[in-house]
Amino acid sequence: MVGFCIGNALVLRVMMMELSRGALLARGGAALLAGSSLGALAGAARAATPPDGDLAYARLFVASELLALDFYREAIASRQFAGAELRSLWLARADEREHYRSSAKVLTDAGQVPATAADIDFTYPRGSFASRHAIAQLGTRLETLFVAAYLGAVGGYQTEALKELAARAAASEAQHLSVFAGEVGGRRVGRAFPRPLPIDKVSDALDAYTS
Repeated sequence: MVGFCIGNALVLRVMMMELSRGALLARGGAALLAGSSLGALAGAARAATPPDGDLAYARLFVASELLALDFYREAIASRQFAGAELRSLWLARADEREHYRSSAKVLTDAGQVPATAADIDFTYPRGSFASRHAIAQLGTRLETLFVAAYLGAVGGYQTEALKELAARAAASEAQHLSVFAGEVGGRRVGRAFPRPLPIDKVSDALDAYTS
């Protein structure tokens, strides 16, 4: 695994990995499809592929959810939480896994190969998991970003079904945020209308979590 920038550079690197691995799969499948009745079906599937902007969002969320999964793994392993709070971390991690699968499926349905945990090694600022309060602070920052990212995708996605998925994911991330916000003494009940972020701002913000 190689550590590299989570934001713009990471999304570009993830995209290149997807294209490279996808090309290998495509070469093997092309010969089987050529001249067969399946060729027409493949053409129809390509016609239904989401536009490039939607695929760019899917790549961003694949990277974001891998970061979220890694964060929750580290937070749980820190043994700073117990009881109901620890259970909340496990539940949040399960949610993030479902979010990842959802965005990864967008890419696989488009004939691309999404990045996995084996492709990326994330790093964090020193002391991020040294105490319960430090973990909650980092969790608040990350979950605030994830909420804003998914809200931005509601307006950024062109495919209606993906807009709905983004809205549902934003609601889930808001629940995660309330756990950490309360832990650091913030507001468990946030703003009436949380602020969305466009894809480029999300990518730039993710850069802050690399060393």
